[in-house]
Amino acid sequence: MLLKPIKINKVKLANRVVVAPMCQYSGINGNPSKWHYEHLSRLTASGAGMVMMESTAISNQGRISLKDLTLKDQANENSFKKILLYLKKIRNISFGVQLSHSGRKGSSEIPWIKSNTALKRKQRAWITVAPSSIRRDINWPLPKKLTVEQIKKIILDFKNSTIRAKRAGFDCLEIHMAHGYLLHQFFSPISNKRKDNFGGTLERRCRLLIEVIREVRKVWPKDKIIGARITGSDWLRDGISINDSVYLVKKLKKQGLDYVCVSSGGIIPKTKIIFKPGYQVHLAQKIKAKTGIITRTAGMITSYEQALKIIKNGSADLVMVARSFINNPNWLIKNYKKNKRKINIPNQYKRCF
Repeated sequence: MLLKPIKINKVKLANRVVVAPMCQYSGINGNPSKWHYEHLSRLTASGAGMVMMESTAISNQGRISLKDLTLKDQANENSFKKILLYLKKIRNISFGVQLSHSGRKGSSEIPWIKSNTALKRKQRAWITVAPSSIRRDINWPLPKKLTVEQIKKIILDFKNSTIRAKRAGFDCLEIHMAHGYLLHQFFSPISNKRKDNFGGTLERRCRLLIEVIREVRKVWPKDKIIGARITGSDWLRDGISINDSVYLVKKLKKQGLDYVCVSSGGIIPKTKIIFKPGYQVHLAQKIKAKTGIITRTAGMITSYEQALKIIKNGSADLVMVARSFINNPNWLIKNYKKNKRKINIPNQYKRCF
């Protein structure tokens, strides 16, 4: 089951394993660097059905750090097109890009320098924005509350970045609505205390997320894949519940969304999450059962057997893996061989398997 192909619109994935988007904080003026070529080359040859490129900002304001990738101008578009052409020569598989706006989580230090820390003014910090003027944490700056006109501009930025992703040659577009970034901030009652049409009730807190999908759907090709990474639970009292997420997904599906990737937590640095293997699978399973949408799960999926069980049980349609591909790049290829299944291995490596 795990190694069985899946077709979404006209895009066929060789199997149900997707390489997770992993922020590298190594961009140069928002463009992929030499590091990205090395990093993504290894992942392209991993045997996965699709590689998701890391969270990519729709504007400078929407970056997490100064070293984020962006897809906001012609130079960015050209650089993404160039790296995609390079990667597809290694192995002609599908590639996705995850578009995001960081909101109040932006203007952050690179994590290996100092994790969970906001930049200071002398470090080229910028003013962050959010649905409400509420700090992410006690030591983070106060974000500016977005006006309705500014919200409309952000919707347009998502749309323009989508057009650039299409021209660059991506097969899949994913809108990031999780992990404490701006769209999650609008969805969560923890961070959204607005009294207008973008806050208050569940319906209004979903409005921006729905409008973003509606607008990007207009310009994204119908034969390609469009999805969203959503939050299944805030893991906090009075935060997002799984029923809230089911409501959101039903609304997004009506706008033409093909799949959701179900994550959780992240609206503040510390929540009640208990990390264990497959700790988010139950969230994906419920959303799949309640909405019927193609569902992807992620979070501490560390072995072939674990991933296979998730697909066999019908808990999700796709699994997303990150750390295992870094720790053991050929684990999936080895399981192809173990199960006597054919896989396209680069000629230079065939003798190794």
